[in-house]
Amino acid sequence: MVEWPSILITLQLAGVTTLLLLVLGTPLAWWLANTRHPAKPVVEAVTALPLVLPPTVLGFYLLILLSPNTPLGGFWVSLTGQTLTFSFAGLVVASLIYSLPFMVQPLQSAFEGLGAKPLQAAASLGASPRDAFFTVAVPLCKRGFITASVLTFAHTLGEFGVVLMVGGNIPGQTRVISIAIYENVEVMNYSQAHMLSLGLLIFSFAVLFCVYAANRQYSVRVA
Repeated sequence: MVEWPSILITLQLAGVTTLLLLVLGTPLAWWLANTRHPAKPVVEAVTALPLVLPPTVLGFYLLILLSPNTPLGGFWVSLTGQTLTFSFAGLVVASLIYSLPFMVQPLQSAFEGLGAKPLQAAASLGASPRDAFFTVAVPLCKRGFITASVLTFAHTLGEFGVVLMVGGNIPGQTRVISIAIYENVEVMNYSQAHMLSLGLLIFSFAVLFCVYAANRQYSVRVA
């Protein structure tokens, strides 16, 4: 039996997280790529922290941060009547933090590789900083945006520790593929676990293969 609800929730979570991080991560990556502020190393360290922090540790503190007893969790309850913990909204918040470096770091590298000359040329032609960003920086850094988006999407698909701590295992609401795999292994339903794992493996490989192939073709055209 295919667990379609878990699959759909996982894809929805990955899609929403990727779109939101494109909006939130792009200005952060741009600032990191261009600033000389003394706080830059601190911001970079905080951004990269999910890469080295155990997911259960991050999930535990997010569970506390998002609980109804905190200002953030209490505000959400007063606004929506629902808790952030053990809900899809809570999964989104947790995924935004956990997948943040997978969006920011590729974009920061792309922006740093762009250099200042294209933007200076656009400014000399009368373009405002905003116009120069959208008409020059974004098109020239298209590969960075594609790579960042795909890595974020693929990484969110495989989340386990953080989503389990924050969202639990509620069928149809917070039960994602990785949790379904774990539960099937626990009850020794290896055939179902194998089917879900193999599907996730094939999908992740196909996505990454398409990105690397597209980047290689782009490099060849540019050269």
